[in-house]
Amino acid sequence: MTEVSPGPFSFGAIRAAALEGREPPPLRSVASLKSYRWFVVGTVCIGAVMGQVDASMTQVLLPRLEVEFDARLSSVSWVAVAYLLALASFMPIFGRLSDMFGRKLLYTAGFVLFIAGSALCGYATTLPWLIFFRVLQAIGGALITSNSVAIVVMIMKPEERGRGLGLQSAAQAVGLGAGPAIGGFILDTLGWQWAFWINVPLGIAGAILGWFVLPQTGNPSKQERFDWRGAILIAPALTGFVAALNELHALGPTSPILFACLLVGIVCAYLFVRTEHRTSAPLLDLALLTKPAFLLGNLANFTSYATLFGVFFLVPFALVRIYQDTALAAGLRLSILPVMLGLLAPVGGMLYDRLGARAPTCCGMLICIAGLAILYFCLDGVAANLWLVTLSLAVIGVGQGLFISPNSSAIMSAAPAGETGQAGSVLNVMRMLGMSTGIAGASTLLALSLGGSSGSTLDLPVTALVAASRDVILLLAGLAALAGLISLIRPGGAAGRDAAGGNRDPVVE
Repeated sequence: MTEVSPGPFSFGAIRAAALEGREPPPLRSVASLKSYRWFVVGTVCIGAVMGQVDASMTQVLLPRLEVEFDARLSSVSWVAVAYLLALASFMPIFGRLSDMFGRKLLYTAGFVLFIAGSALCGYATTLPWLIFFRVLQAIGGALITSNSVAIVVMIMKPEERGRGLGLQSAAQAVGLGAGPAIGGFILDTLGWQWAFWINVPLGIAGAILGWFVLPQTGNPSKQERFDWRGAILIAPALTGFVAALNELHALGPTSPILFACLLVGIVCAYLFVRTEHRTSAPLLDLALLTKPAFLLGNLANFTSYATLFGVFFLVPFALVRIYQDTALAAGLRLSILPVMLGLLAPVGGMLYDRLGARAPTCCGMLICIAGLAILYFCLDGVAANLWLVTLSLAVIGVGQGLFISPNSSAIMSAAPAGETGQAGSVLNVMRMLGMSTGIAGASTLLALSLGGSSGSTLDLPVTALVAASRDVILLLAGLAALAGLISLIRPGGAAGRDAAGGNRDPVVE
């Protein structure tokens, strides 16, 4: 196929891609290099950095959007929640379609959609339009994310895969750590629109490199069946439950709309589960959840990410509203959490190899609870204690760093050798669902604790903001404790590689 395919510079390559779905070959001058595979990894890293910068930057942006659009918390939180729900819904869909039709074109198209969504977000004049464009942005992000790991695995030699995936994980950590600081700087100097427009040049570079550098997929299995019913049902199933949680304060517990959201979620979830059990090629292999180690690992995965992104949501509001921090100062303080997470994640992986999952995950959640305890007592509005708030974020990052890698490794190790792709899809959906639930839960409890009908953090006394923030911290500590308890009771405690029989692929986008 590669011999008859027109070169990537030709108009024929563009026509073949648009009309036939045929992937162009990479540039010969690049593909012939001995280091070609590292060029491919570098191209994938652009998407990894861009996605994580955007995800972490958005959290710093939310307090400003509350002011710019004069919106309540439940509305502003949709800017983050809608993006994560769209990612959770479309990642398994695009992962399956990529197996069937090839990865290169879908990956490159992801950059184009992400660029378009980012540009339109900056031009949004109302909050509903901004949320809509965030969903478009997330669809592009799902195309990128669902293919990144597979492209690295496809191009790297078996003995070099660990380094390739490690480089990609390092790029993600850099993006996650830099995002809040970059977002804060942009907000203080250029305006909130540039927090989205900054993605455009990076996305253009990723799209161009993807077209000219990435290898062809090879022989995609176009004859395989696609689970269209599952693809249609997954988004309303996830959105119904999270929407009910996010809008609890705004609509009230007796609202017909709230009950309608719950009903949609329940019905679609039931139909989705029934469809996945009956189809021969499910979008998500839910039979994996019958394995106790896999089920408990994913429940811990859900609760740990709900804790992490609940903190990501709460802290920028607390720093800006209670301590009157600038956006840049708040972003720099928040950055310490993902930086420590990234630094400790390799340590968690090494502990998993030596001790198995139970010890590092339980210790990680205990450290996370300690960090939340420091945050609870030191988030008091007194400027002299602000350094302790920053310290608490570092401690939470250490705990999450020790937890996430061993837990992901244990989940992947609990899956059969031939089901690692499906296991990764389930893990990713649970991770994104945990993130969106954490933000929605933190937003709702913060609004409920503040009282009143406005559902806003603006023009409120510091004492009310401190008390409401502490209520949210208690909720997050409870989630962290639940993740630790699940980790304690999970079956199997042997060292990672031995327990998995060598089947270890914990790297998940």
